[in-house]
Amino acid sequence: MVIIEARELTKIYGSGDTAITALDHVSLKVNEGEFVAVMGSSGCGKSTLLNLLGGLDKATDGQTLVESQPLDQLTDDALSKLRRQKIGFVFQFYNLIPVLTVVENAALPVTLDGMPEAAAHEKTRHWIDKVGLIERAASHPNQLSGGQQQRVAIARALVAEPKLILADEPTGNLDSHSADEIAGLLRIVANEWGRAVIMVTHDAHIASYANRLIFLKDGAILFDHKRPENTLNGADWVLEMVRGYI
Repeated sequence: MVIIEARELTKIYGSGDTAITALDHVSLKVNEGEFVAVMGSSGCGKSTLLNLLGGLDKATDGQTLVESQPLDQLTDDALSKLRRQKIGFVFQFYNLIPVLTVVENAALPVTLDGMPEAAAHEKTRHWIDKVGLIERAASHPNQLSGGQQQRVAIARALVAEPKLILADEPTGNLDSHSADEIAGLLRIVANEWGRAVIMVTHDAHIASYANRLIFLKDGAILFDHKRPENTLNGADWVLEMVRGYI
């Protein structure tokens, strides 16, 4: 089942002689259970693509459809509701609220959507447990390591049970061990929990956890390949694919 589709997405900043094309007629489809890594050099359009897919920015041309719903046809309120209910976001710097506990932070998408606090916290504890942090449920962000904070952010992204997770450099602020743990958790989110995961990363090793690699250059897709099932070393496959481009 297709969870998200981009149709000829284009984003141009400025106009006339100063116009900059950040994204140039990008089309793709991502199915449930797919883990897609998006790579490319700095300024190639990776974050622009993620922002357009998540409805955080508006395209100059083209269309994004989430579960067959065109985002450009939604009112601002309807788009905000869709983002809360159908898309989970994971960012590089966690974006946790310091005065809230782990459970309160992770529960925000459903409490903001009107779920009673007791029900929201019960639902959230389920996801906190699944990401391996139930013993820290009452802790505050400053009591957690970077990797633990990112686990909270992933639980927050999952609590509304969306079919789509968008992750922008989710390991970029972590040490190598924690980065591997988070990449492995995102693979579980896709492979075992059935979500579509689209992850922007500059790190070929982290990209090797995905089962599909999209490479952008100058705002366009240079290649889009699925990882061969018989690949023993995913990192070697990714490095071979991107050699000469980054």
